[in-house]
Amino acid sequence: MTRFWWVRHGPTHQRAFTGWRDVPADLSDHDRIARLHAYLPQGALLISSDLTRAKATAAALGTGRDTLPESPALREFNFGDWDGKTFAEVAASHPEQSRAYWEQPGVIAPPNGESWNALAERVTGQVQSLLVTHKGCDIIAVAHIGVILTQVRLALNISPYQALSHHIEPLSVSQLTHDGTHWQAGVINHCP
Repeated sequence: MTRFWWVRHGPTHQRAFTGWRDVPADLSDHDRIARLHAYLPQGALLISSDLTRAKATAAALGTGRDTLPESPALREFNFGDWDGKTFAEVAASHPEQSRAYWEQPGVIAPPNGESWNALAERVTGQVQSLLVTHKGCDIIAVAHIGVILTQVRLALNISPYQALSHHIEPLSVSQLTHDGTHWQAGVINHCP
């Protein structure tokens, strides 16, 4: 059994699309971070996205854990031209495309950005590599909501649209187990 402990990075307080823009996380809630650190398995390997908000969150959880190199494959959706714009701005500038992006996730992508399918392929490739090289380990992966939802979709065997209905809080844990053949979902969006 290989267990993935997906942790969403700390809050960014952004009110706009935040994909590959490198914004910091608010890690000022030391009690919550201490509870999260205590909840996660001590002997686990730790990997994160290479974006600042995930790297800083991983660093806060790193004491007593072996750290793997940061991975650009674990970055959030590339929102392309939408990154940094509010949902209202995007809906006004691309009404049909922005609606379809969320209601029919798959091949639709923002201008100069990536689709659900592209994100899922990127993340799943990294996960498969970790399954091969660290089989049977506990792996804490600090990443982003879109990244985590691609893996929740696999574990629950649901559609991307259904996966997008799951809420993933900052500093929450979603635990998924691979038994060598299949995925199983444990807790999703658990806030210790």
